[in-house]
Amino acid sequence: MFFKAAAGLAVLCIMSTGFVLIYDFITQCDYFNAKSLTITGNHMFSDKQIISQTDLKKGVNIFSVNLSTVQKRLQAHPWIEEAEISRELPSAITIRIKEHEAVAIVDFGRRFLINNKGEIFKEWSSGDPGILPVINGLRYSDISITPKLRSHGSGKSNMALYMKERSNPFNAVMDVLRLGQRAESVLPNKLISKIMVDREIGITIYAFSKIKEIKLGYENYADKYDLLKKVLLYIKNINNFQDLVSIDLNNFNRVVVNLAR
Repeated sequence: MFFKAAAGLAVLCIMSTGFVLIYDFITQCDYFNAKSLTITGNHMFSDKQIISQTDLKKGVNIFSVNLSTVQKRLQAHPWIEEAEISRELPSAITIRIKEHEAVAIVDFGRRFLINNKGEIFKEWSSGDPGILPVINGLRYSDISITPKLRSHGSGKSNMALYMKERSNPFNAVMDVLRLGQRAESVLPNKLISKIMVDREIGITIYAFSKIKEIKLGYENYADKYDLLKKVLLYIKNINNFQDLVSIDLNNFNRVVVNLAR
């Protein structure tokens, strides 16, 4: 019995040593050195910036790369929502990333970027896109944040945001932003400078250059956008937006147009 156990242990040691030698051979063999690195899904950043984030070296052996570690390095970047990395035999590495799509800046005194899911994913900095609608009037408790930012920012008092059902003011803002993403939108997001939230009155939009305010209130935004399109066409034909101060669409059945004295 003793000899059988000893023989089994010896075989196990020999096999383990063999696997180590095979692994060393594969991870040091020039045949498996990366000759190409393919990156897809990046729009905000160049391939060079993505490679720098991965910390991969030129010509690295593809079997020596810890895919999980590289994935975590990529996902640690605030702009990267998802990342996948894979080996392509015999000598290629493929990286697929999905970046956050920033749709607006929410201003709490400090400014943060929100994505198309309505989540805060990073604090706005000077290097980030600046031509985005700025949202004023929301509270920290209205907003969701990405799980990644929540785990990174849990120690910051201002980032201890609450995860609960989104508020009506926040849902109203997201409805307006989604309408502004449509190709045929009368109020495209790129032309909106500010979205003001009044918790009692609703949403007011600041857009274009000749209209100071567009008051939308709450609810029926798709119908109000269709009505606004007709109103703007009518005003353009008779007034060409001269002295136009505001358009009030709070009451869907009554449009109020205010002109400057």
